[in-house]
This record gives sequence, C-alpha cells and structure tokens, in this order.
Amino acid sequence: MTEEVEEYKDPMLKDISYNWVNSSVFLFYLEVFCIIAMVIGGSYALYSHRYKGKPEVVVPANTLYTPEYK
Repeated sequence: MTEEVEEYKDPMLKDISYNWVNSSVFLFYLEVFCIIAMVIGGSYALYSHRYKGKPEVVVPANTLYTPEYK
C-alpha cells in the first residue's frame, strides 16, 4: 500500500514539461523513428515511380529527321 502512495506522491515526475531527462530521450527516439520512416517512405516512392526504360514510340514517317514521302 505504501508503494502506491509513494508512486503517486509526485505526479510532476511523469509530466513531460518537468522531467526533461525522460522526455528528451523519448523525443530523441521519436525523431529518429520519424526520420527513418521518412527516408524509407521516400526511397519506396522513388523506387515505385522509377524510370522503367525506353518506351516504344510510333513516329509517323513524314515527321522524321529525313522524312519519307509516299
């Protein structure tokens, strides 16, 4: 019973604005996670929208560099 009373004795220790040691560690890991998530997401987006090669384009014969007329 005394452990519960002692645990809730100072609720300020759990507040993020008063306990800078625990909150700074949490914010650091949150920032690292967000940066890694953005890098992985950006890499996947670049991979999924990559250039897939030279497409086969049909060019009319009369618009070539040396046009061919009938």
